Amino acid sequence: MENKIRVVLVDDHQVVRDSWKFLLDRDPRFEIVAQCKDGVEAISTALELVPDVMLMDINMTPLNGFEATKEIVEKLPSVKIIGVSANNHPSYANKILSLGGWGFVTKSSPFDELMGAIVRVYEGEKYICKEVENVSI
Repeated sequence: MENKIRVVLVDDHQVVRDSWKFLLDRDPRFEIVAQCKDGVEAISTALELVPDVMLMDINMTPLNGFEATKEIVEKLPSVKIIGVSANNHPSYANKILSLGGWGFVTKSSPFDELMGAIVRVYEGEKYICKEVENVSI
């Protein structure tokens, strides 16, 4: 891969952002260009940096990941968003995709799967983690 995938990390827990950054920084395919603590910050950062991919936590205040995704996709359709949540219910994955997101991964998904999701989404594929695919509705 010639160019690094420019990634923004969005989660209201600093330890989650730091963990993602630590692990993604070890892989030469990725460049973490920013970290955001909520949806409001995610929107302004997306408009400023126009990243390739955003990992977007769903449950945040004052603006959740669904609302932030909707606004970012409307303003910057080139930014590919992967929703991330502790919740493995398929409705979360379906909602993020219906809002223009490109993928969904749970926080309990293996890290290798998260990295694979980033690459596949960057390359233009939709991605739903195996944990959610295997949940019956």
